[in-house]
This record gives sequence, structure tokens and C-alpha cells, in this order.
Amino acid sequence: WAQHATLLALRHGHELVCCAHLAPRRRRLSSSQDNDHHDDEDLEEESYMYQTAGSEAVRLQVEECMGLPFYVREIRGKSRNTSLVYEERGHDEVEDLFHLLQTVQKSHPEIEAVSSGAILSTYQRTRIEHVCQRLRLTSLSYLWRMSSQRALLDGILDDGGIEAVLVRVACPPGLLPQKHLNRNLRSLRDDGTLDDLHGRWGMHPAGEGGEYETLVVDCPALFRFGRLKLEEVVVVCDES
Repeated sequence: WAQHATLLALRHGHELVCCAHLAPRRRRLSSSQDNDHHDDEDLEEESYMYQTAGSEAVRLQVEECMGLPFYVREIRGKSRNTSLVYEERGHDEVEDLFHLLQTVQKSHPEIEAVSSGAILSTYQRTRIEHVCQRLRLTSLSYLWRMSSQRALLDGILDDGGIEAVLVRVACPPGLLPQKHLNRNLRSLRDDGTLDDLHGRWGMHPAGEGGEYETLVVDCPALFRFGRLKLEEVVVVCDES
């Protein structure tokens, strides 16, 4: 929920200069695999740190809808250090964030802080703080442990005015790819689906437990030049 965190940062007097994004590597298959499993070509590698679903649309969000400079780097590392306290380690995906922000600093030396959408994950927050400390930047986490689970979702949708659709689900038997992918998050809240799943399975209404991931298609306060429109949806099931 980086967009909502950004809105809160703006309300606290910060200025949005640019956006940076870490994009997933695509799984590379052998030619024999390509002939048998064409759908697998579009599966991105998983990440402990970063959302990968919907990554290909982020450039459009930033450059076309927001009109801001956009910086992107492919995730080259793996989750090699998975302890709660992060220590710098080569070829870890956290180091990709370090190198990406280094690139941003070279183009925008005036930048003083980085805003992220961390909510409950100490794993993510401490790693972002570790990178920021090394680059002498301030880490802004305005959503960190913010209010109750449902109040957080309401704030994102109502206070932030964000429109988002589901681009990944991982909560069977509640959320199913064929049924819920590309569903509007607001409609799932308003029709009681998310509350029902929270009551029955303990699912976090805002998806903070990894139950679902979203793509923001509109955020009036940030998307000043347009909104995203998904014209075609392809459902890819990864059982691995």
C-alpha cells in the first residue's frame, strides 16, 4: 500500500520527488519446457521483500498517471539473510534496494527520505531502515501498525480514495484465482467477502498476511493525468 503511505507522507509536509521500483526476474525455461508449458513463461520469481504481481504496470502508474520520474531495477539477489535482524550480505535481494536508491540519489541528491507501505512486517521494515541508514536517508513508514485491521482497509479505500483490483490471491478456500482475480477490492469489502474471510479463516482484510496482492488503478490525489484500465486478464495458476 505504497500509494496510501505516500498520501500520508504528503499530508505531513513531505514532497514527492520520484518513484523507485524493484521488478522481478522472469523464470527462464529450457527450450523443451517452453514447448510444453507456454504459460510458465510469464511466472515471476517470488520475493520475501517485494510485491512482484502487477510489476509491469508500475511504470504506467508513475510516468503516465502521476507524471513523475521512474527508476527501476531488476531483482538480482535472493533472500539469503532471512533473520529478523538484517546484516549486509552479498547477493541478497535487500542489496538490490540499496543499489536502486543509490541510483536515485545520483539523479536527485536533494532526496532526504524514502516512503514505504510496510504495515506489520518487521522483516520488511527493518531491512528498509537498514538500507536507508547506510545511505543517510530517513525511512518513512506511516502505515506501520496503524489502527485496527479493518480500519486500515477503510482508510485506504475511503480516506485515500484508492481503487485497486486483485492481481494475486493465495488464500484458498476463500480467495480463488478464477473467481477473485481482477475483482475490485472495494466491492469485496462492501459485499462482506473480506469480513467473512476474516471471521472464518482469520484473513487480514488488507491482505497483510500475503492473502492477496493488488494493483492500484486509480488514486485521484496522485494519479493526476489518468487512471489504469485493464482490458485483458489472464489467470496464471502457480502450484509450486
